[in-house]
Amino acid sequence: MTASQAASGELHPTPAVAPAAILRAKKQRDSTVVLTPITDGDVAAVAEFLRANLNDRVPWESSCSTVPWHVQAPNYGFMLRDGKRVVGVLLALYSERLVAGRVERFCNMGSWCVLPDYRSRSLSLLKALVAQEDYHFTVLTADVGPQEILAWVGFRYLDTTGVLIPNLPWRPALPSRIKVSADPDVIESTLTGTVLELYRDHERALAAHHLVLTRGPESCYVMYRESEYRNKPVAMILHVSNPELFHRALAPLTRHLLVRRRLVATMAELRIIGRKPYLSFKLNSWPRMYRSATLAPEQIDYLYSELTCVPW
Repeated sequence: MTASQAASGELHPTPAVAPAAILRAKKQRDSTVVLTPITDGDVAAVAEFLRANLNDRVPWESSCSTVPWHVQAPNYGFMLRDGKRVVGVLLALYSERLVAGRVERFCNMGSWCVLPDYRSRSLSLLKALVAQEDYHFTVLTADVGPQEILAWVGFRYLDTTGVLIPNLPWRPALPSRIKVSADPDVIESTLTGTVLELYRDHERALAAHHLVLTRGPESCYVMYRESEYRNKPVAMILHVSNPELFHRALAPLTRHLLVRRRLVATMAELRIIGRKPYLSFKLNSWPRMYRSATLAPEQIDYLYSELTCVPW
């Protein structure tokens, strides 16, 4: 969902030579533009800006200011104002995670939208975001244009090699020993420990869907969001707690997604599910990036992010 433009097109550098009138107008605009953190009092104006200039189908009031997990967030991102008018926004979602026995602070960069006349100030939003100390940063929906800018300020690509798994109406000859449930009571009573905490943190996330797979005493928590692939509805896997059981449960799982959710296929990255399933097709990688001084790529996931919280 990251975007550096108002409605379409990519970032365009300011021409090296411009007519004097254009330069004067630009200097006048720059002198009146103020960069500030987005706080509670700014949410309505930011939501209206994004609704008008980026996507009018997203519930921006809740998507840009409310997360279902507990965190002391310093802001909701940063914005540009020209007088009282919002002219640019870079959203952020914050979380605190336990990684390798240490509490780590994450900042997930969300939608980035700047009106065309103010694109020369786009980079100031990004600089303000990454200037916040002691955070690991992720960008999980980077558009083509901003990727070069993100790489320039130290972001690196994750290996997002993925597969497409057809959701087929499997009919087993014998009753399956594997059960698939989306019932919140079943999920609550099945999961334990940190996996249960993950579910509770995301239970009310606007874009996340939840399943539990069980086979005897084994269980696997699956989080996914609904997406599109070639204009067809598909499931995008965001988290799998037990990859081995996930693979054993693919037939009943994909049947559930087809019959109950009308999703014709499942997209999954190998970094999440471990290996390529039988009867799946390799997908081209989609760009996801991160910036961290201490964490390895395998310690970066897609939880506590706009992928779970922003339905589009």
